Amino acid sequence: MQLAVNKSGFENDLSPDRRDLGQGPDRALGHVLACNGARATIGATLEQGSRIPQEAWTVGRMISINLGHSRIVGIVYQIKAVEQSWDDRGANDVHVEVELVGEVLEGGDGRQRFQSGITTYPPVGAVAHRIRAGDLALVHDLGGRGGTAIGHLTQDASIPATVDIERMLSRHFALVGTTGVGKSSAVSLLLRKAVSVKPQLRVLILDPHNEYAHAFPDKAVTIEASTLDLPFWMFRLDEFADVVFRGRPDPDEVDILREVIAAARARYRTISAQDMLRDLNSTLLKRPLDPTAPRRGPDNAGSSADAPLPYRMTDAFTVLDELTGLHEIRYPRTALRALKVRLETLYADPRYHFMFARANMIESMSPVIGQVFRIPQHGKPITVFQLAGLPSEVVNSVASVLARISFDLAMWSQGSYEILLLCEEAHRYVPADTALGFAPTRRAIARIAKEGRKYGCYLGVVTQRPGELDPTILSQCSTIFAMRLANDRDQQIIRSAIADASASTISFLSAIGNREAIAFGEGVATAMRMRFAQLQPHELPAMAIAEHDGLARREPGLDELVSRMRGNG
Repeated sequence: MQLAVNKSGFENDLSPDRRDLGQGPDRALGHVLACNGARATIGATLEQGSRIPQEAWTVGRMISINLGHSRIVGIVYQIKAVEQSWDDRGANDVHVEVELVGEVLEGGDGRQRFQSGITTYPPVGAVAHRIRAGDLALVHDLGGRGGTAIGHLTQDASIPATVDIERMLSRHFALVGTTGVGKSSAVSLLLRKAVSVKPQLRVLILDPHNEYAHAFPDKAVTIEASTLDLPFWMFRLDEFADVVFRGRPDPDEVDILREVIAAARARYRTISAQDMLRDLNSTLLKRPLDPTAPRRGPDNAGSSADAPLPYRMTDAFTVLDELTGLHEIRYPRTALRALKVRLETLYADPRYHFMFARANMIESMSPVIGQVFRIPQHGKPITVFQLAGLPSEVVNSVASVLARISFDLAMWSQGSYEILLLCEEAHRYVPADTALGFAPTRRAIARIAKEGRKYGCYLGVVTQRPGELDPTILSQCSTIFAMRLANDRDQQIIRSAIADASASTISFLSAIGNREAIAFGEGVATAMRMRFAQLQPHELPAMAIAEHDGLARREPGLDELVSRMRGNG
């Protein structure tokens, strides 16, 4: 068989692989010295003027061990010289540690396939050689599953890195990496691929840094504090209490708030019934309606403090005044007055206009759900929810509301609405320490992670500190893209999430380049070192645009800055 030779004199990896055991000196790299079942040690000699390229033994590269009837595939994870010194003029013996990944088999029909695991282990003396492109492509081939290219393999840029988008989404995914490695650009790329493969998918991005609006100018609607309508009555009691009491609720005050909300809802339903009766009387008597009278829609639901039923803050203030004026009161008057002051302060604060300013004009959840979850889509399936403009004390509650509604919408639509909730900086919402964070947000996100796939509600987790993320949440993410991580604790978390057969794959995780990642899990065929494709400048997130163009961020003017600080910008 004639072998193709490239300009450097080395055998081209795209040439047919020779099936005989006696490999020529141009392709053979070394011989197996030891094997313990999962790993093998290969002995090689590097000589001056050798035609074998030195990079053939680079950590992270795959090699083949030829058994004649099959080829075992291994990944290099350690290289060391046999002697303590290095001879610059002569030959040097090295030992190469290789983790065995699987083997390339040839069927009776001549078709080749890759299978994970080893059926026939390499004997001592077996020849190790450079893997050819055909075998490398087989290792990462998704087989019958549909694959979507998101970049290329680091070892061979001619081979696309493909993922099964359907399985990546349906079984949740995580993307981890330290600051500055291209994490947000990778997220943007994955989301673009996801909505391309699944046009009916709705994506909700919890964006704490207000950067993703720039990444989807043609596919996303941006919601910020000035354009958000999230009425206070859609918050559950614990979510609303977190806003009112700034995360430090007193049990007695929470009990008061519960009773006040229930009474205010009861008053609202009474007005609704009166409106219905007045409409009926007006029709029967043919009398014109008073256009200045408040109008309310009918509502027959219960009065639970957690039910998303409308009520008016003015009714809540009235109830508090009545409780304060009772001769025999159940609560201290100081607590009642303090709660009223808190509610009035929130009600008048311009930073909370998204909760209170238009609440009395929105008496149904429909416009809120339609705005946030793109119903109908109108060609823009992505919602970028900018959290940076919201008061810090309300962010957790808002995240809780959105995560809870995401699950409920998918569940009650019986899966006809597929929703992806992408949590940027996810360790803020579901921290590893259960004493930290906001319990309702943790419960809402955990519910999606554990039960969401049954109803078409998916979770995407993005974090730079996986060591600070709830391990239960990470364990529910069946596909993980691990970019560069310098922290030992973070690396250990990822290492524990990888199957034993590929544990050495991330031994070099702290040194991989920007836009590179180790992808593993159910969305890929086998663990692979890859580089994400480069997005066009107009598809990059805000921070990545500045890095791409080498530009500093625009400094806002003093008036603009003050307006932002007041919550008006």
